[in-house]
Amino acid sequence: MRDYVIAIDCSTTAAKAVVWNAAGEALSQERRAFPLSQPRPGWGEQNAEDWWSATTTAVQRAVQTVDTSRIGAICITHQRESFVCLDRTGKPLRPAMLWLDTRATEEVEKHGSEEVHRITGKPANPTPAWYKLLWLATHEPDVVERIGHVVDVGGFLLERLTGEFVTSWGSADPLGVVDLTTFDYDEGLLKAVGLDRSQLPTLAPPGSVVGTVRDDVAAQLGLPADLPVVAGVGDGQAAQLGTGITAPGRAYLNLGSGVVSGTFSNEYSYGREYRTLAAAVPGAYTLETFMGGGTVNLAWFVEKFSGLDTRALGLDVTPEQVLETAAAQLPPGAEGLLALPYWTGALTPYWDHDARGVLLGITGRHGKSHVYRALLEGVAFEQRFLTTGAEEAVGTPVSDVIALGGGSRSRIWCQIIADVMQRRVTVVREPESTCLGAGMLAAHAIGIHDSLQAASEAMSGTSSSFEPDPKAAAAYDRLYDVYRDLYPSTRGVFARLAEATR
Repeated sequence: MRDYVIAIDCSTTAAKAVVWNAAGEALSQERRAFPLSQPRPGWGEQNAEDWWSATTTAVQRAVQTVDTSRIGAICITHQRESFVCLDRTGKPLRPAMLWLDTRATEEVEKHGSEEVHRITGKPANPTPAWYKLLWLATHEPDVVERIGHVVDVGGFLLERLTGEFVTSWGSADPLGVVDLTTFDYDEGLLKAVGLDRSQLPTLAPPGSVVGTVRDDVAAQLGLPADLPVVAGVGDGQAAQLGTGITAPGRAYLNLGSGVVSGTFSNEYSYGREYRTLAAAVPGAYTLETFMGGGTVNLAWFVEKFSGLDTRALGLDVTPEQVLETAAAQLPPGAEGLLALPYWTGALTPYWDHDARGVLLGITGRHGKSHVYRALLEGVAFEQRFLTTGAEEAVGTPVSDVIALGGGSRSRIWCQIIADVMQRRVTVVREPESTCLGAGMLAAHAIGIHDSLQAASEAMSGTSSSFEPDPKAAAAYDRLYDVYRDLYPSTRGVFARLAEATR
């Protein structure tokens, strides 16, 4: 009986492999990290071979403690927008360019248009690979001339597993070269970067079986022979599925290094208030808001300013936990301190890479706990702004927020978000919900569950829940009116500062 599946999440920092059963319980898991290179400010690169080596090690270790004869399929989710240029033999021509790479700002200004937005669902910004491919055409034309294939992370790993260049349209879509009304490559966008469809992977629906693991790879990884390989989706769409969201009305909120929130839609739409992606459910859409500064803002403060070394003090707690305990003693609004969380620029809905973080209202009374609480609240205020804007643009209200990611382990942060957004916040049961989404795709593909919706319902679950506190919500309402004016009041200053420091 093959009633297990193995899912891989190849993220920006590591490859994780998890063996799931039909109830969505993790039977075994392993993680292998790989490095990120930033050779110049604003650049982000990786060696694509590290994706594969970390994946192979993670899978080998994950399957050592389970009955591999019960594994029925394998599926991959991955960091989105990141891609690698391969030669005709499948070897990387240069380091892979990542989603966080912002070098293509001039290409965005020159080529970003309403028509490109309409086709792809992506507002003009440096994240989609299309703009970086334009950058390559200008700055590294010799690389473009030698390209055999351009592949997303999922497509790269699928080729290593199956020997075929294939990917799902939900994995290729974030590259910014797919027409979201047809779920096929747009010939005009490919031509603009000097490519044709023969140089990109064949597109398949998410959740479809696209091949089997090659015999030599199966032996290397310790997997059953002829194991079906299922087309996955990017990590955001997988997280949506993994949190049990397969219908409109609820949103997932991934509190990671960046903060991504998404809702489900059966209809295609596009707007500056959100970015549109192909959902894990074939033919449907994920509407996402995105801010670059999430837990990375907190880590920055802890590293640069907290001065807390809990290990040296012999404390079995993290600096974040100490700061949270102190911040919890403060009232909403951190006694008049507000934070604009644009440490990495502004994404939805402003798409302003010149925007920067702001602390407003600093006085001699404020200390470390005030700043930490202001950082937590700043993300919550921004998410209220983003969610409200997307609701108004789409016309579908969000009643519940399903939280996941590292930040969801913070009870005070979840309560602040509930109070600021005035919505129930429920935390997922499974920390690896992104990887679980890939497991759901695999489970449905081989018939463990009759439908993707049934797989999502059977395999997902929640733990704690946070209801808005009326008194705190009223206080945050008054502060939110101030917060909304922060960016409009400083936008021109950000542009002048960027010009002055170039």
